[in-house]
Amino acid sequence: MDVVYDSVGKTTFEKSLNSLRPRGTLALFGQSSGPVPPFDPAILNGKGSLYLTRPSLAHYVMTRDELLWRATDVLKWIDGGQLKLRIDRTYPLADAASAHRDLESRKTAGKLVLVVS
Repeated sequence: MDVVYDSVGKTTFEKSLNSLRPRGTLALFGQSSGPVPPFDPAILNGKGSLYLTRPSLAHYVMTRDELLWRATDVLKWIDGGQLKLRIDRTYPLADAASAHRDLESRKTAGKLVLVVS
């Protein structure tokens, strides 16, 4: 693969690195299984001059103008069908605690939507 987006962290980090082609990029943006332990950056060279990044949304929407620009792009992609959202479940806002429990117990596979009635 050329790019791997890993939101899990500790338990998938090594598999994510191993799935990359030379000069591939691993974007590690979460750690639901825990933080990745320290490792020797020379591993990236040994596996084919890999790139590793740990992006944070805050650095990509540092100004209101940037937030509006990026949000507009995403909403256009959704509207145009280039980006498909997988909505797993919808909950009334009053049932937000159930939505959190389902997330925490990993009973979901997709987005959860809270709806104001």
